[in-house]
Parts: sequence; C-alpha cells; structure tokens
Amino acid sequence: MAEQPFKIAVLDDSIRLLQQKLAMTVLPDELDEAGWDYGAPLSDVRRLVARWKDGYDWRMHEAQLNNELPQFTRDIDVDGFGTLNIHYVHKKSKVGGAIPLLFVHGWPGSFLEVRKILPLLVEASSEHPAFHVIAFSLPGYGFSEAPKKKGFAEKQYAEVGNKLMLALGYNEYITQGGDWGYLITRTIAQFYGPKHSKAWHSNMAVYTPAEKEGLERTQWYQKKSAGYFHQQTTMPQTLGYGLADSPVGLLAWIYEKLVTWTDNYPWDDDEVLTWISIYWFSRAGPAASLRIYYEVMKISESAFTTTVATTIPMGYSYFPKELFALPRRWLKAPNLVFESEHKSGGHFAAHEKPKELVADVRKMFGKGGPAFGVVPGKTGYADQVKSKL
Repeated sequence: MAEQPFKIAVLDDSIRLLQQKLAMTVLPDELDEAGWDYGAPLSDVRRLVARWKDGYDWRMHEAQLNNELPQFTRDIDVDGFGTLNIHYVHKKSKVGGAIPLLFVHGWPGSFLEVRKILPLLVEASSEHPAFHVIAFSLPGYGFSEAPKKKGFAEKQYAEVGNKLMLALGYNEYITQGGDWGYLITRTIAQFYGPKHSKAWHSNMAVYTPAEKEGLERTQWYQKKSAGYFHQQTTMPQTLGYGLADSPVGLLAWIYEKLVTWTDNYPWDDDEVLTWISIYWFSRAGPAASLRIYYEVMKISESAFTTTVATTIPMGYSYFPKELFALPRRWLKAPNLVFESEHKSGGHFAAHEKPKELVADVRKMFGKGGPAFGVVPGKTGYADQVKSKL
C-alpha cells in the first residue's frame, strides 16, 4: 500500500470508556511524608486523574497534533514478520537540498518527541543546515501496527526505519535518537551504513569515571529507578494487563519516569496527559510497547553497554541527567567526530532541550562541521530553497 495521509481520530466510544474507568478509580493509601521515595506521589496522581476526567480536552489536543504534525501511514514488509502498517510524521523543509533525517524515539516516548524540534530542524537559513524530518512510531507504539510474532528486536526496528526512508525516496540519510532510538539508529548504522545511513547522532550520555555527577546518576538509576526495566525485560505481559486495563495505572507508571528522568523539567498537567493519552489510545494498546525490552534483552543483556563498531560518522550530545553513565573511553572510536556537553537536561532531550539538541545537530552537519556534506548533494543551506512548496 502506498503512503496514506493520517489524522488522529480517537473513537468517541474509546473516550467514553476512558471517562468511565477514570470515574471508577480507586487510589491506594500513602505513608505520611512519603514524597517521591516510594514512587509517584498520591497528591500528583490524584490531581492528574481529576484533570484527565473533568478538565482535560483530548479533542483539542488531538486537533493541535493533527495541525502541527503532517502524519502518514505506509505498509512496510519486515523479513520474517510479514507486513506492518507504520505511522510516521514527515515534514519537508523549504530547502530543496535539505538533509533527510530519521528521528527515532524510545520508551516511554513516542512520535510526540519530535514535536518541539520539528520546526527548528526544517527551518531554512543561510546560517545553518535544514533537514527533511521523518519520525516514525515504532511498531507497537502510537498508531503503528504491532508485530504479531515473537523475536521482533532491534534488527527488525532498524529494518523498518531503513525501508521507510527508502520508500520515501531518501536513499541516503542521517539518523538521530535516544533511549531505544540510540540502539535502533546504531543498528541502522551497523547494517545500512554507509550505503544508506550516512551518519548518526545520539543523546545517550557517557561520562569519564572522574565525572562524579554522571556516576552518581547511574547509581541512583540502578538503585531507585531500574525496577521497570527488570519487569519489562522478564514478564512484560503480566505488567501489560494492568496498563491495558487501568488508565491510572498507566498514568502513574509513565508519569514517574517523566518526572524522575528529566532535569527539573516543568511538566504541565495537560502536557503529561497528552503524553499518556497517546499510549492509552494507541493502536495496539500500551502493553505492546513493553515487548521490545524482552526481545532485545533476550538476544543480549548488554545491548546498551556493548561496544558495536560502526563505520559512518557519529556524534554524541551529553546531558547530565541521562539515566546511566558509561566511561567515554568505551565509546571512543575513529568515527566519533562530534561531541557536545551540556550543563542541564535529562533523558528526553528532544522534549526538554530542543534548541540545544538541534544546535548540536546543526553543528555536526553544518558548514565547518565534521559531517558536513555527508549526504551527497544535500548540504541543507538556504541557497537551495525551493521557490514554492
């Protein structure tokens, strides 16, 4: 099937069911002065549930997303797994020679993570490069179809991303991603570079052993925040029953990560609820998004920490509140051409620090940058602006 325009249009019945479930919510008790020590605070969850039930307007946010994000679906054949219908955002710059960029999200993110960086990346200028941006919903996330067979791991997600770019006519492109997006874009670089993937940039942080703050963050993550990882890599189906049936369970499970994985980011309640609603209203349901943990870790428990050689140029942006810190020497490689360190920011760099992240991508691929001209004939500068879109 060829590309089909897509608009988010959640069924009225689905919204009514959500309202009914929220109305029947039973919240747990909480110890005095518990704060965040035991997880998402009762006061926060109670406030968000009340807002979701009585004040939050999904239809308004749905319309905003449809207006801001040009969305499409397309069938992609995945070797050994049949055909999956993939949802994606695709926005072209006015610059004819813009650089094709595939953005890959992770968990608990979605295609929403491209929202803030999209207008910056496509912006035409004689001072910095512009990009044609594609951000797909990973299979099982957002409005992409989920795999039906066991074993769908990083190679298959990478295959989907590469085949999508080729189907859109981008035979040569660059990638950007964090979280699972880091692993998937690394896999794309490994298997589809340099023929198709020409360079990759990630915001997964690494630090030298001497960098105390980075190591302390890693220790905090392992002691206080990694429980979800062990559950989702071992028995994701068991957890999935709770997340699929209880919107409040889903809210608390993800809200905890949004707050504790960011660097004092000022989350707005509606912002949180839109993020969660994408999971609740997702095509395959929230349980499907967990299975990537099981499938990838079944193949390699050290998937994130194992050094994998790639030959194309790569770049890293370091944000101090990323979840875990590795010694930088582990990732040093002849093709590491760009590094940038920031004083603030956490796991969701595209959402927390969109200007800083885009500035790094522009530096890496702009004039004078180490990956300038890596996509032949696509420099991204405004002297190649189209007369009319």
